[in-house]
Amino acid sequence: MPDDSRNPLARLFNTVREVMYGMASHDMSRHALRTRASMEHLFILITMGDLLGVPILPPYYSLRLLPYVVPQISTWKRRMLRERDITDALR
Repeated sequence: MPDDSRNPLARLFNTVREVMYGMASHDMSRHALRTRASMEHLFILITMGDLLGVPILPPYYSLRLLPYVVPQISTWKRRMLRERDITDALR
């Protein structure tokens, strides 16, 4: 990115661009990231649900997918077993 500290017009343009991004698409991008995280956790629940006692798929398929899921298992288990309250629905 060019150094725009000397050019006030470029600084104004960057400020306007950031404000427009915040007004137009920041909330949509946050919602998309939240949706993606929910889908990933749902996928892990479907494939590795037997770790929590929810037998959905036969263990053969779970074992085939295990190498791809191992990095996310600890955070997934923490999220699934966490206590929830009314403020979680507000996010």
